[in-house]
Amino acid sequence: MSQKSSIHFDISERKILLRFFDIISVLSLLYLVGLIFDFDYFKINEEHWVWSIVLALYLTIFATIFELYNLQKASKFETVIQNVILTSSVTVLFYLLTPFYTPELPENRLQIIYFYISINLSLFIWRYAYIVLISAPRYFKRVLLLCNIEDLDTIITSLHKSDPNYKVIGFISTGSNNSSHFQSENLLRFNSENVTDTVEKNLISEIVVAPSQEGSITVSLNNQLINLLENGVPIREYTQVYEEITHRVPVQHVDKDFYRYFPFSRSNQNKLYLFFHRVLDLLFSIIGLTFGLCISPFIIIGNLFANKGPLFYTQQRVGINGKHFKIFKLRSMIVNAEKDGAVYASKKDVRVTKFGRFLRKSRFDEIPQFINVILGDMSVIGPRPERPVFVKELSEKIPFYEIRHIVKPGVTGWAQVNAKYGETQDDTLEKLQYDLYYIKHRSFFLDISIVFKTLSTIIFFRGQ
Repeated sequence: MSQKSSIHFDISERKILLRFFDIISVLSLLYLVGLIFDFDYFKINEEHWVWSIVLALYLTIFATIFELYNLQKASKFETVIQNVILTSSVTVLFYLLTPFYTPELPENRLQIIYFYISINLSLFIWRYAYIVLISAPRYFKRVLLLCNIEDLDTIITSLHKSDPNYKVIGFISTGSNNSSHFQSENLLRFNSENVTDTVEKNLISEIVVAPSQEGSITVSLNNQLINLLENGVPIREYTQVYEEITHRVPVQHVDKDFYRYFPFSRSNQNKLYLFFHRVLDLLFSIIGLTFGLCISPFIIIGNLFANKGPLFYTQQRVGINGKHFKIFKLRSMIVNAEKDGAVYASKKDVRVTKFGRFLRKSRFDEIPQFINVILGDMSVIGPRPERPVFVKELSEKIPFYEIRHIVKPGVTGWAQVNAKYGETQDDTLEKLQYDLYYIKHRSFFLDISIVFKTLSTIIFFRGQ
């Protein structure tokens, strides 16, 4: 069989593509401007090669912070315009403020304007080309799904939401339920008699097999899949695809034997990683508490007039290995908010004061937690520490919930910067999936990614 397929780019390939051409487009236009116009502030030559490297470094860092590499947002030009302006503005500002590694300020200040406009223009042109060309339907990954029809809508929604270029175009039901009712639109239903023809005629890029409780993949279907695999058609298991695309561990599809599914990161036991992690914890804590002291007059005045009560509060939380500790936070709720017992906070909780809502959105309420980091109860990065009463309740309802306690809880974390506010059990399950992904893939690279995402959360005022 000669396998035909449409061209497509995986998530990692698209992110690399965006980063590479962001830099190439900016440097190319600046070089062109230098040739055509009287522009000598920024030069690309052997003598000043450091200038280009520093510019590329700043551009990559701030583009990450301002979410230019978020694939969902990178496909929406209105959002891209906003993020490009923010990225180029901060990049140029930092570039001008570091003359040790960058050009000295020119006598003709208009050249700075040319520099700024060139960066914006080059990014706008390239990102528009990306949206029109790379994000176009012809570059979508076309997927055939093998699953129970009861799981169909949930599976498709989770995949499409996380990667808009990952399109399930059809499915083959592997369960006993032959119902024709499903919510997903424009979805084709195929039979299992000739999967090879289905793959060829529909230009399938990948086949995804979702776990079936009934184990109802027939011998005939299994042999067809083996034949397709031998002919170069990628066939993958759904939990693998889910984890790769969503960056979450799908605990709802995992058996009780979780050791097979959670080969936890070696960093959890790596003494060198843990040593440097602790050093960075202390460094970030000192910086965070110093910043807190700088803004403390504003916080005290705001609390005095808007919160009217104690500035701080403490609460029992569950830490590493299930040990309890007292967490320190700035008070954001009314006094005696839980006089009738522990209650989950909601997104529009009436117990939160107006000033408290600002503290939560800006994440300033979490600054005192750096004291917990210094004391060793918490880390800067890790799962959110939960209250004992809620841990007991959630452990009974959600599988593997207590696994999140094998690492220190964090001031920020993979779940905090990715998941929405947890108001329901489904929201809590989603956060657990992110926490388990962090524990499974814990590394310096992932930690740095969380730091950048946390900065984005603060800048765009998305705190909870």
